[in-house]
Amino acid sequence: MALFRNLGPFSTTAIGHGEMPLTIENNRGHEVGLETLHASLDAGCRHIDTAWAYYTPGQEEQTGEKLVREALATWKGPRNEVTVATKIGLRRVWGENGEPLWPRDGKPEHLIEYGKQSAMALGVDTIDLLYLHRHDPEVPYNESIEALKQLVDEGVARVAGVSNASIEQIDIARSILGDKLVAVQNQYSPVHLETQDTLDYCAKLGLAFVCWSPLGGYRHPYDESKFDPFREVAAAHGVSYQQVVLAWELAKGNHMFVIPGAHRPETILDSLKADQLELSPEELAKLG
Repeated sequence: MALFRNLGPFSTTAIGHGEMPLTIENNRGHEVGLETLHASLDAGCRHIDTAWAYYTPGQEEQTGEKLVREALATWKGPRNEVTVATKIGLRRVWGENGEPLWPRDGKPEHLIEYGKQSAMALGVDTIDLLYLHRHDPEVPYNESIEALKQLVDEGVARVAGVSNASIEQIDIARSILGDKLVAVQNQYSPVHLETQDTLDYCAKLGLAFVCWSPLGGYRHPYDESKFDPFREVAAAHGVSYQQVVLAWELAKGNHMFVIPGAHRPETILDSLKADQLELSPEELAKLG
């Protein structure tokens, strides 16, 4: 049985499916994307995370949200059990040197439009959980959050979250959204521990902490040696080190959720086994 936890008003799987790799650059195509989402749903995953900005720069926008809609529409299982989260406030372009970029757009009137577009792309009247993707430094944070509140007040989204947020920004969001703020989505992994303060703060406030790139991510280089202790524990259990990383993260508190990504079914199916892996106090102490 999959591990379920409370994410605001929803009871959903602690291991979700981060959809991003299926529709940004270097994805393996539409059919593999559908197959991968169906595989995770068939395996019991009930939380899918996507974003308005999950598309390849220069191509059709919102392909991630549209893929999630199609996957759920063509899946034979109980759609009403699945919680879908999406994010607004970023776009995609190619840089001068051909590198993919993520321009920020936190203008309130634009966020309101993006939120409504997300609901349309997902094929829903009300989005389960809608995040502000990242702070636009050209717009006061409270103004962007006010737009998020308007979307909740209008029924475009049921509850809200903030992503890539500091403690100060969490406090601003709480002051505006009140109990409609249910989640903070920040990066956290053995190579990205700098958000430990927000992880602890969410536990104190009773907010869900949703961990993106829980396995370190694949777009930026990092110190591979940080995973050596996880590989040692994995060898003792006869599992992948990725499962150990996810199990270690889930052990950080009952408010912790992880949303690993995958380019193909085999990868996400391995990740989804992590909630059944029990690590001893000694192993957890070794991992930090």
